[in-house]
Amino acid sequence: MSQRSRTVLLLAFLVIVWGINWPLSKIALTYAPPLLFAGIRTVIAGIILIIAALPKWKQLEFRRLWPVYLASAVLSIVFYYGFQTIGLQYVPSGLFSAIVFLQPVLLGIFAWIWLGESMYGLKIFGLLLGFAGVAALSIGGFTGSISAAGVLLALASALCWALGTVYMKRNAARVDMLWLTAMQIMIGGLILLGAGSVTESWSAITWSSAFIVNTLFIAVFVIALGWMVYFKLINEGEAGKVGSFTFLIPLISIGSSVVLLHEQITLNLIAGMVLIVGSILLVNVNLGRKRRLKHSL
Repeated sequence: MSQRSRTVLLLAFLVIVWGINWPLSKIALTYAPPLLFAGIRTVIAGIILIIAALPKWKQLEFRRLWPVYLASAVLSIVFYYGFQTIGLQYVPSGLFSAIVFLQPVLLGIFAWIWLGESMYGLKIFGLLLGFAGVAALSIGGFTGSISAAGVLLALASALCWALGTVYMKRNAARVDMLWLTAMQIMIGGLILLGAGSVTESWSAITWSSAFIVNTLFIAVFVIALGWMVYFKLINEGEAGKVGSFTFLIPLISIGSSVVLLHEQITLNLIAGMVLIVGSILLVNVNLGRKRRLKHSL
């Protein structure tokens, strides 16, 4: 199999599993409280990733790097998955995922502020378009037709994901990326599990086959394998392709939510998604064009 074909297969896998994650998570929440569910699935994924990272155990350097692991866990796992899992109880999963995927837009701003990436005309327009898309998606929160709290939790989830990504990029030279991924997921999962054990009841979990299969699928394919594939593509220089395919994830989420949960497609949802898709494409196409121009000089 050629490198191109393998990249396409990995991208397809990532987009599909991260897309169907949203309705599957909403279904799982009918069987378990949010923090306990988030903790269980994340700890399972953390165990898988630690096993995968064991051959490189000398690069863990936990005594020196534990502050990096902890900060990354809080931003990318505790806050991101915590806000996500709680927020999914208040708004449709398709709408929630569409708002969360403002993340590439926020990432563009934070990369400009903290990573020194350039900011210029078409990119600025793309970022503004993304915010307009979220405004269109969120309008129901102002009229009372959807939960304003759910919209705010989706925005908070997007913000924490973007901040966590920038933090990982700033520390990429200091840590092994597989160990950083494994430790942030494991530490974050344990924190979520502890918080859930204090504030929620384990007896509230319905250990049905549907819940167990759903949780294992999310833990193995969405979190563990999903993040491993994501960083494999990034490390192979496919960051631009990952970014340009990001817009497909909420589209798959919305489509699978309609099929699995019978959620409604509204005019606001269509308008917001069109604006966000346009935003992500503008930012990524512009970055790709800039790279090509630079190499041609």
